[in-house]
Amino acid sequence: MTNFTTIKGFAFDMDGVLADTAKFHTVAWHQIADEIGTTWTPELAESLKGIDRMGSLALIMAAGGVAEQYDQAEREKLAVKKNTHYRELISTLTPDDILPGMKSFLDELKAAGYQMSVASASKNAPFIIERLGLAHYFQAVVDPASVTAGKPDPAIFSAAADVLQLQPAEVIGIEDSSAGIQSINAAGETSVGIGDKNVLEEADINFATTADVTLTAIKSGWH
Repeated sequence: MTNFTTIKGFAFDMDGVLADTAKFHTVAWHQIADEIGTTWTPELAESLKGIDRMGSLALIMAAGGVAEQYDQAEREKLAVKKNTHYRELISTLTPDDILPGMKSFLDELKAAGYQMSVASASKNAPFIIERLGLAHYFQAVVDPASVTAGKPDPAIFSAAADVLQLQPAEVIGIEDSSAGIQSINAAGETSVGIGDKNVLEEADINFATTADVTLTAIKSGWH
């Protein structure tokens, strides 16, 4: 970790950090799993965190042992079906769905002059940010289609620094998935994990919930 005074920006994951859109992914993916005959389990749901759409579908198919039964065209149809259902669900989002503490944290960062970007595997991130009423906080939302690989590859968090015209050492990444924490660390940024510290053991700083995240608390956890 670099000296905190060098930090100039923050890169945010979205699902589980800014809003609990993960619950909508769960509903939509569960429906697809039922359709293809994969048994839905909490472990399978956890493995999809931070993973892009086609990657998640591949994991669901592998879990059910049915991967060889679907060609690329059929996979794409299933992915579109999932996304259509997911879009219907997220269209109900309002600013009331922002996770506890995050609005005040964004206010705190904005007041202190930090730059902010969104590094989400979701292609729907811009729509969700608008629905939550948070678009004005962020200088940019990284398009996951523009990066070479998904999390845990560092590409998306590297891009999240690039769009802010900052060096990796100047950025703190905030994530709730182990794949996301690996991505932040591999990008050379400082990682803040939100959730079970045993799951997010590679995070530089960890908070149990979003409500615990403040600029003061991050500074206090610095070492």
